[in-house]
Amino acid sequence: MPLLKNNAFVADEFVTISDEAALPSAGHGIISLKRLQAEWAQISVSNLLIGLRLGNTDKVEDLAPFTRKIAMIALPFPAFGDGRSYSLARQLRLNGYSGELRAEGNVLPDQLQLMRQVGFDAFVVTERFPLSVWQAVPQQMSLSYQRGLYRDREVEVWSARHHGFNAWEDKPHAR
Repeated sequence: MPLLKNNAFVADEFVTISDEAALPSAGHGIISLKRLQAEWAQISVSNLLIGLRLGNTDKVEDLAPFTRKIAMIALPFPAFGDGRSYSLARQLRLNGYSGELRAEGNVLPDQLQLMRQVGFDAFVVTERFPLSVWQAVPQQMSLSYQRGLYRDREVEVWSARHHGFNAWEDKPHAR
């Protein structure tokens, strides 16, 4: 499946390494949280560029000792209605993770902008939609509902509608 980054399909340098397979000494490997925790001593001194595949039930707090070595975190979207990875992505960004955040699974064009707003910057997508559909997404939605977005140029709907009045400062209960 294609990897969408920076509005283009790119080659995926990361290879999934099962928990049973030997760790390569170099390259780009995606491993599980279980393996990261169990083999941290070896991984921390290797030249392997680490990608981590989290599950929807994994806790962001469990990553704290390892984030300096993790280059990419893949979060699953197993079903259209399963939004737990939105929360995980937002928590990772709020905790200071600055590496690549990748959405995998049931990723659809109408979700792309929302995924970007919570911190995703790479997407494993199906070939069901051509690149032109994915590239058109950023122009389809210029406003968002959330405050504190990671993209400074976006404006949330409330502020756009109430230009000149800042309820976030004038009304503490609105925060």
